Amino acid sequence: MIQNRYEFLFLFDCQDGNPNGDPDAGNAPRIDPQDMRGLVSDVALKRRIRNYVQAAKGNQAPYAIFVEHATNLNTKIALAHDATGGLPGREKRPSKDKVAAAREYMCKNFFDVRAFGAVMSTGPNAGQVRGPVQFTFARSVDPVLPLDVSITRMAVADEVKGAKKLEDYIAWEKERPEDKLRTMGRKAMIPYGLYVAKGFISAHLAEDTGFSEDDLKLLWQAILNMFEHDRSASKGAMTVHPEYAFAFKHVGTNSNPEQRRQEAKLGCAHAHRLFSLVTDRIAKKDGVLAPRSIRDYILPDLEQIQSGLPPGVEVYRIADLIKQDDRRS
Repeated sequence: MIQNRYEFLFLFDCQDGNPNGDPDAGNAPRIDPQDMRGLVSDVALKRRIRNYVQAAKGNQAPYAIFVEHATNLNTKIALAHDATGGLPGREKRPSKDKVAAAREYMCKNFFDVRAFGAVMSTGPNAGQVRGPVQFTFARSVDPVLPLDVSITRMAVADEVKGAKKLEDYIAWEKERPEDKLRTMGRKAMIPYGLYVAKGFISAHLAEDTGFSEDDLKLLWQAILNMFEHDRSASKGAMTVHPEYAFAFKHVGTNSNPEQRRQEAKLGCAHAHRLFSLVTDRIAKKDGVLAPRSIRDYILPDLEQIQSGLPPGVEVYRIADLIKQDDRRS
């Protein structure tokens, strides 16, 4: 299991796309209505983490994905019961030991259960898991400008009443003038937004779920590549910038090895203080009114962040942590 507490922060941007549609606002880009800064939900970020892990590991245990697109979660919970002795009868509730066995199976076989936790009491009860890895909503550095752009669709998908065979559809289409076979549509987007995403990893909760060093490496890889395999026209160009993806690792200061291990698990500084070492150094360059690129910002380098670190904490680029693990392997 991992033995250190971590906080992590990474910058990503969206150009000419909708980074996270709000279903309560007609799928317009999410914003904070008070300051007009863009938002991307923690759920959207974790969805992309799951998608990367699923693609990289083929959705096979021990890296299978529990919260999978277009599936019934209860099917996988039933699978856990089946693998640990079978489902209880309809008239019975599973015993505490049976729930614990199913819960352990889910943690062992599903990456997102080990990482993010899950509520698995929705059908065949496998209990609940509180995950060690948590994200906040990502927030843009500056206000974003939501746009609702008109587009022309060069075809239609009208219902053909009374059509019973292919010839009916062909005849209907021939009877229509060309301008009646086009339609207008809408597309929600922002021209540009630079977002800050923050997350936390608890070594104590990792002990409960079995979140390991190998899982941590996979999480780092997923963060850096989360948009590379999740492209769509609606999302525009979304990019995680590896040079501005940082992990704060708590290592402790005590000369006693056992006390130092405890410090490394509990942490040596508040998360907000560590995040501020990055966020307080982000600013628009002089003369930039409406940023349209990450190059329009002044951003901190690793040495600047290291200069402000409290005792017992180390900072790394996430990409460098992956390289370190590769060299150890």
